Amino acid sequence: MDKKDGCCSTQLIDGDGEFNVVGIDNFMKEVKLAECGLSYAVVSIMGPQSSGKSTLLNHLFKTNFVEMDAFKGRSQTTKGIWMAHCAGIEPCTLVMDLEGTDGRERGEDDTAFEKQSSLFALAVSDIVLINMWCHDIGREQAANKPLLKTVFQVMMRLFSPRKTTLLFVIRDKTRTPLENLEPVLREDIQKIWDSVPKPQAHIETPLSEFFNVEVTALNSFEEKEEQFREQVANLRQRFSHSIEPGGLAGDRRAVVPASGFSFSAQQIWKIIKENKDLDLPAHKVMVATVRCEEISNEKYAAFTANEEWCRLETEVQSHPVPGFGKMLSSILATRLSEYDAEATFFDEGVRMAKRKVLEEKLLQLVQPTYQSMLGHVRSQAMEKFKEMFDNALNGGKGFAVAASECSESCLVQFNERCKDAAIEQANWDSSKVKDKFRRDVDAHIAAIRAAKLAELTTLYEKKLNEALSGPVESLLDGASDDTWPAIRKLLNRETEAAVSGASAALSGFKMDEEARNNILSKLKDYATGVVETKAKEEAGRVLSRMKERFSTMFSHDSDSMPRVWTGNEDIKGITKTARLSSLKILSVMAAIRLGNEADNIAKILTLALLDGKSASAGNKSITTFDPLASSTWDEIPSPKTLITPVQCKSLWRQFTTETEYTVTQAINAQEASKRSNDWLPPPWAILALVVLGFNEFMTLLRNPFYLAFLFVAFLLLKALWVQLDIAGEFRNGALPGIISLSTKIVPTIMDILRRLAEEGAAQPTANPQRPNSSGRPSSKKSRSGGETSSSASSEVGSSESNAEFH
Repeated sequence: MDKKDGCCSTQLIDGDGEFNVVGIDNFMKEVKLAECGLSYAVVSIMGPQSSGKSTLLNHLFKTNFVEMDAFKGRSQTTKGIWMAHCAGIEPCTLVMDLEGTDGRERGEDDTAFEKQSSLFALAVSDIVLINMWCHDIGREQAANKPLLKTVFQVMMRLFSPRKTTLLFVIRDKTRTPLENLEPVLREDIQKIWDSVPKPQAHIETPLSEFFNVEVTALNSFEEKEEQFREQVANLRQRFSHSIEPGGLAGDRRAVVPASGFSFSAQQIWKIIKENKDLDLPAHKVMVATVRCEEISNEKYAAFTANEEWCRLETEVQSHPVPGFGKMLSSILATRLSEYDAEATFFDEGVRMAKRKVLEEKLLQLVQPTYQSMLGHVRSQAMEKFKEMFDNALNGGKGFAVAASECSESCLVQFNERCKDAAIEQANWDSSKVKDKFRRDVDAHIAAIRAAKLAELTTLYEKKLNEALSGPVESLLDGASDDTWPAIRKLLNRETEAAVSGASAALSGFKMDEEARNNILSKLKDYATGVVETKAKEEAGRVLSRMKERFSTMFSHDSDSMPRVWTGNEDIKGITKTARLSSLKILSVMAAIRLGNEADNIAKILTLALLDGKSASAGNKSITTFDPLASSTWDEIPSPKTLITPVQCKSLWRQFTTETEYTVTQAINAQEASKRSNDWLPPPWAILALVVLGFNEFMTLLRNPFYLAFLFVAFLLLKALWVQLDIAGEFRNGALPGIISLSTKIVPTIMDILRRLAEEGAAQPTANPQRPNSSGRPSSKKSRSGGETSSSASSEVGSSESNAEFH
């Protein structure tokens, strides 16, 4: 590429027909052609070799094409096709200098390259200058006629040719006025056009459909240089704003945008070189396709490298970004508008198709980020809903009201956040995310509803359990005829209270009647179940309860005082009463009676286990039917049976066996008590002793010494009686009493003698008498003696009282 005197030029196609891709790309960058859009024009020049084409262009457009040196002879100067930028003319104008025709250097190949270059010039140029000599006008064998034929012939190879302006430049004008030359030239042009073979579709097509024909004349550069320069300057004015309406190329068609000129020219030359028909509309679409694809890729790459987009993409991965939709829409709009600006002059169909592809690619790129943003919005809205819902419930609002208000409020906020995240360019339907949010809200409400209902049910079940378990256990423990009526009354009262409270609490849930009744029914069933479970537990402990009841009734009197078996108690009657009371427990525990139906379980048990035994014992010869030989009770369903008749019989047998020992112990204690109370001799023996021992008794009365001895002996024997608890020892029988006393009597006697010896030894060691303040000796000895006597008397009194107690 050459740059001289402010003019930039390059060889577009060399003499061998090779297209200079690098050169044209550098040329376009240098002149900033891509920024021109459609506001540019291409001018080319054709004409015989050495006809002054380059000289005309250099003077007309201030270019720097190489000119022929007349002093070196006439020879080929321009090889191939050169291109230069015309400085100082608006719009941007590109000038192509074509190799001259009819040159001796190419020989026979001249025609082929001439047609190729002419077709190329017509395909890419808006204005074609036809450089011709003035003296050739009107001549049949003029040098310009082959050139015109070539131009018109190659025009037929363009399926839909551009409307090109043919500006005939008449060189070395003579004295003949231009007004006289132009009609002749136009007539010759029309004849050539009529003679050129045409496709069937263009047989009747006029020349004006393909070309705008303009004619101008210039004086000789060598002979009248000043006039030549002046005429060229005037001609230059016509190229200013040439593409505007009324300009030289004001009605041009099928213009390739400037950014696609290089590729378009390259493809056109390639098709021409391959000797193919040049379909300009298809070529235009092809150029637009390639160029729009390039622009699209550039904008896609620019978007992916955009710092703001990268920041948004990174931030959205961790948290929602406020204003996400607007920011991303702005970035997308910027890239799409840039694409529109650069591709605006290409074929509309191609441009819009590639724009749609670009938009789809960009939206496909940002969609995961958009989905992440919606996910954050949904999660945040869900957390907000949970918080609002919990606060509303904790604030005392009804469940249904709180659920409705909170869900509506959060759904409105969610929709607003979705709109904020929406991308203007994308028509994405966020209804799926909204539906997912609604499902999440409904699922959370359902879960909380279930939890609250379960909590409510658990609360009232706990209340029922507390209100029923203890009282039912107590009532069953004190089994009587009123036990089950009392349990029914308790069950009905507590169940009604629980159902009333639960019904009031359920009113806030706005449940349908069926679901509400179902919960209340389950609550009633639970209350019944608590009673039945407690009854089954107590039934499992019925034997221990019976034994406890028997022990209480048998071992305590009506005042709940422990019984002392003195020999006057009716053990048989007490045993029967206690067993009858224990049998009452068994009859109460035998079945669950929460209904009002009457049964005869107690009667059957009494007849079979108490009265039946007495009858069978009195009359063993009579064989009777056993009412307990069954696994069910009459009028009692199996699920309500706790203890079957057979089990009752077995339990009673075990009960009587285990309580038999208690009765035996009571009988033994009673007999022992009787024996201990009958230790005195019979009355007749006492009378005999009085009669036979009257003389000895009188002897004792006459001799006080014997009487004192007997008194002392009585005291000693009384002390031994108390100390040894002789009455208590003989209570369990004579032999056990004798054995026990034989081990205790000697130590007891030795203890009594030791204490008497200690008291006797204490008197001689007493202190001597001292006079008191009145001059009389103090009688400490007498006091000590008094104290000793008092102590002895106290001991004897205590012994007597103990003896009396026992």
